[in-house]
Amino acid sequence: MENTFSEVLALSVAVMIIFMAPGWDSDADASEKSNSGSDDAVPLPGAEKYDEELVKKLVEMRKFRGSTYKPRTKHLRPDREALYTNRLFLESSPYLNQHAHNPVNWYPWGDEAFETAKQLDRPVLLSVGYSTCHWCHVMEEESFEDEEIARFLNKNYIAIKVDREERPDIDAIYMSAVRALTGGGGWPMNVWLSPDRKPFYGGTYFPARDGDRGAHMGFLTILGKLKDLFHEDRARIEESGKRLAVMINRMLVPEPGKTGPMADFMHDAVKYCKNGFDSKEGGLSGAPKFPSSLPIRFLLRYYRRTRDKEVLKMVRLTLTKMAGGGMYDHVGGGFHRYSTDKNWLVPHFEKMLYDNALLVMDYLEGWQATGDEDFKRIAEEILRYVKRDMTSPDGAFYSATDADSLIPGGHREEGYFFTWSPDELEEALGMRRAGIVKKYYSVGFLPNFEGRHILNTPKPAAEVAADLGMTGKSLRAVIKESDDILYETRSSRPKPIRDEKILTAWNGLMISAYARAGLILGDSEYTDRAAKAARFVLDHLFVGGKLYLSYKDNAARHNAYLGDYAFFIASLMDIFEATGDVEWIKKAVELDGILKDNYEDVKNGGFFMTGKDHEKLLARGKPADDGAVPSGNSVAVMNLLRLYEFTSQDAYRKRAEKALRFFSKILSSQPAGLAEMLLAVDFFLDKPKEIVIVTPDGKITEAGPFLSLFRKEFLPNRILIVTSEGKDASSHTEIIPLLRGKKTLHGKTTAFVCESGSCKFPTDDPMVFAKQIRTVKKL
Repeated sequence: MENTFSEVLALSVAVMIIFMAPGWDSDADASEKSNSGSDDAVPLPGAEKYDEELVKKLVEMRKFRGSTYKPRTKHLRPDREALYTNRLFLESSPYLNQHAHNPVNWYPWGDEAFETAKQLDRPVLLSVGYSTCHWCHVMEEESFEDEEIARFLNKNYIAIKVDREERPDIDAIYMSAVRALTGGGGWPMNVWLSPDRKPFYGGTYFPARDGDRGAHMGFLTILGKLKDLFHEDRARIEESGKRLAVMINRMLVPEPGKTGPMADFMHDAVKYCKNGFDSKEGGLSGAPKFPSSLPIRFLLRYYRRTRDKEVLKMVRLTLTKMAGGGMYDHVGGGFHRYSTDKNWLVPHFEKMLYDNALLVMDYLEGWQATGDEDFKRIAEEILRYVKRDMTSPDGAFYSATDADSLIPGGHREEGYFFTWSPDELEEALGMRRAGIVKKYYSVGFLPNFEGRHILNTPKPAAEVAADLGMTGKSLRAVIKESDDILYETRSSRPKPIRDEKILTAWNGLMISAYARAGLILGDSEYTDRAAKAARFVLDHLFVGGKLYLSYKDNAARHNAYLGDYAFFIASLMDIFEATGDVEWIKKAVELDGILKDNYEDVKNGGFFMTGKDHEKLLARGKPADDGAVPSGNSVAVMNLLRLYEFTSQDAYRKRAEKALRFFSKILSSQPAGLAEMLLAVDFFLDKPKEIVIVTPDGKITEAGPFLSLFRKEFLPNRILIVTSEGKDASSHTEIIPLLRGKKTLHGKTTAFVCESGSCKFPTDDPMVFAKQIRTVKKL
């Protein structure tokens, strides 16, 4: 693999040397301007005129969008309609729609684009991003809205836009090529392809022209150089494509391991975290800082099994610092995507559903393990944010909000919506209250972000309260009231764009967050929200016996991927534990059967990202990287272990063990890279507790005293079943054999705590139950 990487990198350098040769000159005519007087779609600069059928579709879509539709472009006619419209206008993806009025002749991914490239003998520019990506917006404004650059693209390339959130398979394949070529990656991602879909060059953000942002060569120059190389040295292009295709396969399909799960995987991952830990600010040292960079839930499990106090200290510091920094939205709740600095202060201001779902789970488990009430408060505030700002009328969850928003001057600026001036705080709150808020949120004379203030809490609340001569309780009350006032005040500002597509995978994560919160906090509202969202997915995204990836404009689209199945199956089990409704576990079993038949690598173990019926691409990857979003394989393995505990069917355990064996080589060499899978390793090596609480018929609420004690324990490796005698219990035993023979003692609610099918003495005493669940198998 190392040799191939070196060869590809050398080829990349050779390509760049050709770029630096003088003499290329753009054939674009900057003075050319398209007609804009017709009511029909205006021809894109440098592109062939659209045929009548396509124009008709575009006109019909414009009528469908209605009178409230506002084109997102600087190219407008006098009547404020878009001057240009391309094929992306017909797509449902919010990201593709953002580019629907660029002067670029964009195609969506599909055979039409590549067939056209083949017929015209042109290279393909593949540009990948997502709707809330700040630098994607920057490149759009600088390059894709530029008529000269668009004209050159339209005359010399076939340009394809892809929403990475709708096509993670395409994103993974071509990001692998970019990483092979450059050693890094990110979005926007721009990759040059041959008509056979093989990449030959790629990168991320490119400034528009030579000298922009200090760049030696800008995007327009690079387009020209690569166009010439494509036509003048096709052999080199083809050789680069072949080598990169080999690299992509090696990167996306890891080599199988040969060992079973071992505790050493966990020990080595903790060593890595300790070595890289920022002992002052939490998280891993350096910048930028992502919430997922330090695996909180894995470290909490390690602490539980080892009582390594240093690990717990790392977790507490990180959770505290993250919640105190500007990466956390103190006014509205929820976390921004990541911090650009080492202090968690200045974020990229987009908010992602998946980040907030995972952070709810981090803070809930942090509260259980430490008893820190601030961790519980943060989890509740995130869920409140999702309820207010990210929930559709039907109960499903939207995907993300943008970093940028309109400022009073009329242009978009990152972070303006979330930041404040001292005058704005005083106007909203009054002088006295604003004085307290400014002290608490560290709003001084010097702004900390582009002339404005990001609210943050570098000092502990108790210290601020003492400085102000207040009690901690009274300070907290003032801050809570003030946050609500500020939330209403900023709601009058132009809001960041919200991506309202509903993704099965990310909904699965947030459903799990709500269901676990409902169980751990004893709040049925959270549980109800989880169930409502899950029903939406089953009603609208489970069609014809299979899941789909996204829902937008009243339609489900795109085949589901491994992550969609894995995250949603996990959420169904979480709802079951929170509600006791056996229908949820039955649906989890059904969906796992579909996953097994269509995605599982039966021979080697583990799962492919795509199903058997999916479009054939350069590689069929097996995800093996827990990044900002966990790998589908990591969650799928945990699902199998949980299903084994619920159903007692050993086939689930065997499939999980086989998958862990397949990934053991990575777990051995780079365990921190599969931190989510380490949760499954811990579960596998532990003796998971099988907890059954049986109440008298019709008296399910009598489980309350037992559940109250259960909630206080950090007990990740377990299953929980709460049921009543009678019809309820008999329906459960069909799928959960563990329930057979489990009855109340003397007509009183009774708890059974079992491990590997062997149960302790049943008890109707909650305190005895508490002792039984508190035992821990040391690592």
